[in-house]
Amino acid sequence: MATQYRGRTVARRGRPRAAPDWVIKVGGSLGARPAQLRRLMETLAAAARRHWLVVVPGGGRFADEVRRADHAFALDDSTAHWMAILAMDQYGHLLAGLAPGAALVRSRRALAPGRLNVLAPSAWLLRADPLPHSWDVTSDSIAAWIAGILGARRLMLVKHDDGFIGPGRGPGSVPRHAREVLLDALAEVVDPYFARALDPAIGCWLVRGHLPHRIARLIETLGTASARPRTGRNRRPSSTA
Repeated sequence: MATQYRGRTVARRGRPRAAPDWVIKVGGSLGARPAQLRRLMETLAAAARRHWLVVVPGGGRFADEVRRADHAFALDDSTAHWMAILAMDQYGHLLAGLAPGAALVRSRRALAPGRLNVLAPSAWLLRADPLPHSWDVTSDSIAAWIAGILGARRLMLVKHDDGFIGPGRGPGSVPRHAREVLLDALAEVVDPYFARALDPAIGCWLVRGHLPHRIARLIETLGTASARPRTGRNRRPSSTA
């Protein structure tokens, strides 16, 4: 029932459907620090008891292997695209295994509140096939697309950078020009297609994965609020995985 969680309700195909509080992309590069990644996933699992969370996995080392195969064999775009998305499934299995009580889900219907939902996206994406088959599209754009389809208001990219992109409409919205400036400022951190994939109604936060307490505080603070944090970015070298 809708009263069991804090997600808002949106209309899909004539039926009301609740949206998650957050869609959270966990970058694959965080897998290089196993202890930190485990703490992050334990933090998200705890937060998911109070907020409806959907985790979209990056590709990490699994996607790196696809890139190497693409370089070695000159794969066509579609072959490389689907291999990279299967790499996200593999990383998703890892993330779900690190989060107590998490569920690995493969479809929208399987998403549920009260637990951490870790999405293995290949089956869903194969049916919908919504994005270009290109290395310009990574898990960043896929997470943005999923957030839009689910009607979520908040997207978090857990990487090695901090930043904020205000929504272009709705509560806490920023002027269109300001949003474009923020997207341009993060061009080196997200994939090239991301600005097109991100729905204007969605606010996007970038948070460093080695600071799970900040992630937990952000989820708790904005879980049901429309307040908008300060814009800007604390820039450091980063990976877009």
